[in-house]
Amino acid sequence: MDSLQGIDVNAYIPSAITWATNILLAIVILLVGLWFAGKVRNLIIKIGARYAHLDDTLFRFFGSFARYIILAFVFIAVLNRFGVQTASIVALLGAAGLAVGLALQGAMSNLAAGVMLLIFRPYKVGDFIDAAGCFGNVLEVDMFTTILQTFDNQQIIIPNSQIWGQKIINHSHFDIRGVDMHFGVAYGENTDKVREVIESVINNHPHILKDPAPFIEVETLNDSSVDFLVRPFCKGEHYFDILYSVPEQIKKALDAANIEIPFPHRKVIMVNETNA
Repeated sequence: MDSLQGIDVNAYIPSAITWATNILLAIVILLVGLWFAGKVRNLIIKIGARYAHLDDTLFRFFGSFARYIILAFVFIAVLNRFGVQTASIVALLGAAGLAVGLALQGAMSNLAAGVMLLIFRPYKVGDFIDAAGCFGNVLEVDMFTTILQTFDNQQIIIPNSQIWGQKIINHSHFDIRGVDMHFGVAYGENTDKVREVIESVINNHPHILKDPAPFIEVETLNDSSVDFLVRPFCKGEHYFDILYSVPEQIKKALDAANIEIPFPHRKVIMVNETNA
């Protein structure tokens, strides 16, 4: 008791007030920082939702990224209230970020490519695309990968870095598509009659448009055939139906009209040599 009586309590009051003040300020900074980080995140997400041509996934990522950046500064400010030297912490975080970036170079390249794909949007969910040597219907586009569904119901997951910077064919970009098909007939056939037969098949197809008018012309004079280029136009959703059904219909119509479709022939001459 004598030792306690010798302690000057008043000497600790300023330190206690300072600590209490720092704790209160730290709580206020933390609460305000959390509120502000949430507001910034929601604001960025709303910007993406306000414009139809902007991708929501990209702006949700930007919103979350901005929130974590703000929270990092809030955490540093809270530590600073308690006298912690934050300069070393900032340097440590920078070094850690650099190390993580070097370790995840592949993931970062996919992320950067995903950001570019979501900004410029060369394709969207529901489009049929040909990219990175794969063809299919786009099921999902996220920050790191693009997921396709093939005609035989296979799922293909392509890293975005393999798509960005290479040729992308979007078969669904335009509402009206031209379907290129090639047909060869023998040199002895009348080209006007061949054109009439092909036109009859094209005109009777329910999914082929009258405007733009179908293109049916001689394209090439090959060694053994006269080749026609046939390009009917249709709506995008009927492209593959026409591509895989019309050739058979034209072949049957040419057969019915007794128009020869040539095929490669090989003549073999047998020479019987007798010994002298």
